[in-house]
Amino acid sequence: MLGSTHGTLTSGLRHRVVACGDESRSAAVHGTAPRATPTADDRDVSGRPLHAPVPDLDRFFRPESVAVVGASDAEGRPNTGITRQLIAWAERVGARLHPVHPTRDSVFGLPCAPSLADLPEQVDLAVLLVKDPLPLVEELVDAKVRFAVAFASGFAETGEEGALAQARLAAAVSATGSGLRLLGPNTNLNAFENFRDDLEGPAIALITQSGHQGRPVFSLQQIGVRLSHWAPTGNEADLETADFISYFSSRPEVGAIAAYIEGLKDGRSFLLAADRAARNKVPVVAVKVGRTETGARTAASHTGKLTGADDVVDAAMRQFGVIRVNGLDELQDTAALLARARAPLADGVAVYSISGGTGAHFADLATAAGLRLPTLSAAKQAELHEWIPEYLGVANPIDNGGHPVGDWRGRKIIDAILADPSVGVLICPITGPFPPMSDKLARDLAEAAEATDKLICVVWGSPVGTEAAYRETLLGSSRLATFRTFGNCITAVRAYLEHHRFTAGYRSPFDEAPRTPSPSFRKAQALLRPGEQLSEHAAKQLLRAYGIRVPREQLVTSAAAAVRSAAQVGYPVVMKASGPQLAHKTELGLVKVGLTSASQVRDAYRELTDIAAYEGIPLDGILVCQMVERGVEMVVGVGHDALFGPTVTVGLGGVLVEVLGDAAVRVPPFGEPDARAMLTELRGHPLLEGVRGSPPADVDALVEVVLRIQRMALELGDTLAELDINPLMVLPRGQGAVALDALAVCR
Repeated sequence: MLGSTHGTLTSGLRHRVVACGDESRSAAVHGTAPRATPTADDRDVSGRPLHAPVPDLDRFFRPESVAVVGASDAEGRPNTGITRQLIAWAERVGARLHPVHPTRDSVFGLPCAPSLADLPEQVDLAVLLVKDPLPLVEELVDAKVRFAVAFASGFAETGEEGALAQARLAAAVSATGSGLRLLGPNTNLNAFENFRDDLEGPAIALITQSGHQGRPVFSLQQIGVRLSHWAPTGNEADLETADFISYFSSRPEVGAIAAYIEGLKDGRSFLLAADRAARNKVPVVAVKVGRTETGARTAASHTGKLTGADDVVDAAMRQFGVIRVNGLDELQDTAALLARARAPLADGVAVYSISGGTGAHFADLATAAGLRLPTLSAAKQAELHEWIPEYLGVANPIDNGGHPVGDWRGRKIIDAILADPSVGVLICPITGPFPPMSDKLARDLAEAAEATDKLICVVWGSPVGTEAAYRETLLGSSRLATFRTFGNCITAVRAYLEHHRFTAGYRSPFDEAPRTPSPSFRKAQALLRPGEQLSEHAAKQLLRAYGIRVPREQLVTSAAAAVRSAAQVGYPVVMKASGPQLAHKTELGLVKVGLTSASQVRDAYRELTDIAAYEGIPLDGILVCQMVERGVEMVVGVGHDALFGPTVTVGLGGVLVEVLGDAAVRVPPFGEPDARAMLTELRGHPLLEGVRGSPPADVDALVEVVLRIQRMALELGDTLAELDINPLMVLPRGQGAVALDALAVCR
C-alpha cells in the first residue's frame, strides 16, 4: 500500500479504498458529517486569537469561472503553455475560462477581454501571468474577484528589495477589505494538476512550498491512493500553509494532510491550524526544512520564509500532534497509512517472518524506535506451536521457519496472531522473493487483511519490484499496507499509533489559555523596567509576584546590615552582589557560599563591594540569602522565538545546561501533561527520580513552577524579553522548589 524509497513502487487501493477506513471515523471524518468548528472569536490574555478561521476555499479549488490575465497562444512564449494547461484544467473541473490580454481578440479560439473590467461575468479565480501583480490589485477588487494566483518570482526569495516588494503586495491585498485572497507570489500550477476522479475513500491533501517536492506524494494516485487537493503556497504573501491546514482538516473527504514546509509565515497561525486538525482528528504529516544552518539558508533563498529555531519548531509540532518526518519517501508512506487505516484496537506490534534473522533484525529496529512488541502469552505460543516447530521462537517476533507458509498452516498462523488481544498491528517483513513460499504468504496476508479490523503491514524487500506477489497481490490489496523499507514501515506505524493515542486524549491548550490578566500580572507590571535587565533582587520579586518560591533573603547596603540580616535569615548563608548589569556573578567572584559567622559575613560584604567597585559594576546592594543545599538543580526560562513568540524551557541547571544542553522547550499555551512531558524528554530525568540513594525530587512542585512561568510568559508577552531561573533547586518530594537565582530582561 505504502511507499517506495524510489518514489514509484507504492501500493494503491484500486477502487475499494473506503474499506480501509474505520466506519465510525468515516461518518465523522471521511463522510458527510461536518467537522467541529469552534465559533467563539475569543482571544487570550495577550490579545492573540484562540481559534483558527477556516477560509472558504471551495471556489478556489472548484471555481465556476476563471480569468487568465496575460493569456497567450503565441508559440514559444512561456505564458502559452500555462494558458493551454489552464484551459484543459478548466474543462476538467467544469469552469468557464476567460482569457484577458490588452492586445488580443482571442486566445486558443476563446474570446479575449482587454482587461478584468471587460469580463462578461464576475469570476471566482484570476490567474495572473504578469511580472508585477501589484498594479492589478485594484482591478481585481473592482471586478469582485474572490481569488488570485500570482506566479511571478523576484520577491522575498531574492532578498531585502524583493521582500519590500512582497510586503507592498501583501499590504495592498489586505488593505482592500474586499475579501480578495492571493496565492503566491512565486507559486506554480500544482493546484491545477490532473487529479484522478475514479478513486474512492479518504484522500491526502497536499501542501508544498516547492512544487517539485510534492511530486512523490502526487504520484501516489497513479497506484490508487486518492489525492483531493494540492496547495502550492509559494512565498505566502497572503494565503499561507496554516490557511490550507485549517481548510483541509475541515473537509470530509480528507483523511490526512501531507506538507512540505520550508518556512512559516506566522507561528501562531500554524499552531492554531494544527490545533484545528487535532480537534478534528485529521493527521498532519510534514517535512520541515531547516534542521541545519545550510537547509535554513537555502529555504530562505527559495521562498523568503523564516525557518524558525529548529528545536522550537520541533517542540511546537509535537505539542499539536503534527508528525514530522525527514524525507519525501517517509512523507508518502506515513501520510498514506494515516489517511486510510482504521484506528488501532491495541498498540502492540507483532513481527512475523519466514526467517529468524529477519524477525530479530526488524524487532530490534522496531523496539529501538519505541514500538511495543508484547510477549505473547504461553497459551498463544502453544497454539502457534501446533503449526510451527517447537524449536522456533514464537514469543514475538514469530519465526515460522519457512515451510508452514507454503500450505494450509500459513493462514492459521496469521489468524492466530491477529486474534491475540495485545496485538494491534501485524508486520511481516519479506526480505526477498522466494517462490512459491513468498507468493503463498502474500496471498494469505492479503486475504487475512480483508477479514480483520487490525492493521497488517508488509515490507517487500526485493529491489526488483516486478514480482507478481508484489505487483499483483500486495499492491492489488485494498487493505494491506505495503512498504519497501524497514525504516519507512517503522516510521509510519509509529506515527499511526502515536497519532491515534494523541488525538484520543487531546484537549486543546487554547481552550484553557487565560483570557484575562491575573492579580500577579498587575504586580509584575510595576516591577518591569522597559529596555533594562533587572537585578537578581528585582527578578526574584517578579517571581514572587507569580507565586514562585525564593529563598529567605534581604538586600543590604552595609556590612552591619548584612550581619543583622544573616542572623534573621539563619546560618549558613549565601551572599551575592545584586545589580542590573550582573549576569554571571560566579565568574567574577561575586558569590560567597557557606558563611557561618558574623565575621565571615562582614568580610564577604567588603570583598563583594570591592570587586564590584574594581570592575565598575553598579550595585543595588548585597543579597544575604538562605542557603539551600539538598536538591536537584534545574533551569526554567522564558525566551522569544522569531516565529512563535514566547517560549518556555526547562532543563538541568547550574553549569550543566551550558555543558550538556539538556533542555526541553514548549510554546505557550500548554497544559500540565506537556509540562510533565518536558521533564521526561530530558536525558537527566533520572536525577529527578532519585539516583544513588538520593530521594526523589518534588516533580509536582517543578511542574507547578513551569506552569506559573508559562502564565508569566503569556501575560507579560513581548515586554519580557528573557527570564532565567538558574538554578531552581527542586527539593525532595513534598518539600517544593526554590528559585536560587534569576535573571530577567525587559523590552
